[in-house]
Amino acid sequence: MDETLSEKEQLEEMRAWWKENGTYVIAGLIIGIGGILGFNQWKSKQLDTQLGASALYESLLDEVADNRLEPSQTIAADIYSSYPETVYADQARLAMARILMDQGRDEDAAAVLQALVTDGTHDVIQSVGRLRLAKILLFQNKPEDVLSLLDGSDAGAFAARNNEVLGDAYFELGQYQQAEAAYQAAMSDPRASQMLDTALVQMKINDLPDILTQAADSAEPAVTAPADVAAESASTNEEASGE
Repeated sequence: MDETLSEKEQLEEMRAWWKENGTYVIAGLIIGIGGILGFNQWKSKQLDTQLGASALYESLLDEVADNRLEPSQTIAADIYSSYPETVYADQARLAMARILMDQGRDEDAAAVLQALVTDGTHDVIQSVGRLRLAKILLFQNKPEDVLSLLDGSDAGAFAARNNEVLGDAYFELGQYQQAEAAYQAAMSDPRASQMLDTALVQMKINDLPDILTQAADSAEPAVTAPADVAAESASTNEEASGE
């Protein structure tokens, strides 16, 4: 009998607990299920975004490969506006810079790469864009702008190439010692053999000593004749005049 009463009491306690807390339990379940559904929807949306951006980017590459500028610009603009935070937006800017350079529009290519450097969302692609922009600036005879762009920047895995381009900029400015230091830094980078044409960089280094010697010679003051030689020359001139 006591056991039956005990079971009834337990049942009444459970009913009382449910009456008091059941609403919160149900709400928690709803929130949990809603969260799972929301996460799945978010994942689905992200996947759709990546697929859409990827399809457009593939179309862009086809147009760039065929050197068709106008359709390339249209597709790239769609990527920039519809998928601005995806990796494809940054990659699209690299592709557009390439086709613009192929068509001799270096100013437009530089503007596209500057937008990537300033507004890009992926560090590695930004580093690639920065280097390509620096090469365009060298092509435009703007070595000072190259120094402003690259000097002190975090090039990461591209440090060796960064230093080579810095060396080229210093060379154009006639700052040969800085150029040599930059080339040596590029060659001593652990990734140099993978990132550089090391034979070309070594050739640039080998060409520097003669230039450094010429620069030093041009800076030497004119040699003044010793006093006794000058006096003898003056005496000779006077004798010649007297004759």
